[in-house]
Amino acid sequence: MPDADPARATAREAIALLTGATGFTEHRPPPRPLPPDGPLGWSGYDAARERASARTGEEESVVYGTGVVGGRPCALLSFEFGFLGGSLGRNTGDRLAAAYELALTRRLPLVALVATGGSRMQEGMVALTQLQRVAAASTRLRAAGLPQIAVVRDPTTGGGWATVGAGADVVLALPGAQVGFAGSRVRPPDADPYAYSAEGQFAAGQVDAVVPADELAATVTQWLRALGPHEDLPAAPVPRALPTAGAEPTAGAGTGSAAGVGTEAGAGTGPAAGTGPAAGGGPLAPLPGTGREAVARARDPRRPRAGAYLADYFAVRLPLHGDRSGATDPGLLCGLGLRTDGQPVAYVAQCGTPTRPAGYRAAARTIRLADRLGVPVLTLVDTPGAANDAEAERAGAGAAIADTFAAIAAARVPVTTLVIGEGGSGGALALAAPENTHVTVDSYFSVIAPELAAAILKRPPSETGATADQLRLRPQDLVELGFARSIVG
Repeated sequence: MPDADPARATAREAIALLTGATGFTEHRPPPRPLPPDGPLGWSGYDAARERASARTGEEESVVYGTGVVGGRPCALLSFEFGFLGGSLGRNTGDRLAAAYELALTRRLPLVALVATGGSRMQEGMVALTQLQRVAAASTRLRAAGLPQIAVVRDPTTGGGWATVGAGADVVLALPGAQVGFAGSRVRPPDADPYAYSAEGQFAAGQVDAVVPADELAATVTQWLRALGPHEDLPAAPVPRALPTAGAEPTAGAGTGSAAGVGTEAGAGTGPAAGTGPAAGGGPLAPLPGTGREAVARARDPRRPRAGAYLADYFAVRLPLHGDRSGATDPGLLCGLGLRTDGQPVAYVAQCGTPTRPAGYRAAARTIRLADRLGVPVLTLVDTPGAANDAEAERAGAGAAIADTFAAIAAARVPVTTLVIGEGGSGGALALAAPENTHVTVDSYFSVIAPELAAAILKRPPSETGATADQLRLRPQDLVELGFARSIVG
């Protein structure tokens, strides 16, 4: 590939950036000639198309076909911005629809390399309605359980961004690319240019990652491995317990990667403190003796957090970033990962902070994507509760939590939950799998925080500990009550 800016590469250079020496097999739809000067009879349109073809060597603004990226077969489509600004006309729509159909009939993932200024003005409404064709083709691919990855180049604006780009399951962007619905000539003169950049769209949760060109092939390869298509994947194994900083690992602590590790419900884990049998044959770490102790251990800053659990669980992590509604929540991590054996698992992990509406929307997005693609889900619960400030209410906290409950309830793929710290009321429960939730020895789960319960009951602060005991929120209580299947320790 030439030394030119890869964000401004030609359509075929962009394809070669992914496929390398493995090559690309081009496809073409049946020819469908346009009337003279196009459907509107726009004077000079035929001449403009001829000049664009002579300049680029292409017949239209999109090239499509099949190729291999990192050993993974896929359908590829790539925009040629040098052909009338990569704009979408009727014949472009024919090629885009054919690319999606190619992916559908061969059951291949679709990778789109986008660089477009939007709909082609010289074809008027005929051009604009191609967006409806693209949306319909994308919907059929989605219904078939086939993934779509978009790589947005410079520039990606207008209807091409609003369909092929932003409509993909995963959106990657090249650094410095102009990305936005409004192109540079139609946005307000005082508009902040950062909002229309790859980096600005990432900050707003509209792009999953900004990827340098020399890392793009490897990144797309990992995403293709994770997204599939897959069939009959097993449930996500329960993560193994991690020791608190400064503590020695417990006997059998390394065996938690097998499902059901810990103390199964009904296996003698009553409310008394102490140790119990672990699936690996070693003892559990000491269980909390009181509700107050359980809460204190869950809030201990030395306790391992979501990042440590995810790093221990996955060989590769591929983050899904943002809620696609203009916001992000740094306290909730979402994405797909690959374990050492290559098994893909989708993850949603709370990081110990109050979860914001954007976090719940990102969680629901991740769970529904995994469900559509047949990828099992792992959730890590750790939050004092949902964010309850005025900004969270204005951002739709209730609706976002409800949508997360619905995503878990509707999931057809297995969902595995491990409570690794605080389980604060409905804001934590929204991410818990019914019938498949496990808890660590340094966790608790409660209908309400004991301090708030005491306040509601008009009890003095000195009775908070007794209130915590009444709530039966310890790990062993949760197993005995039937909420948790096992204690992982």
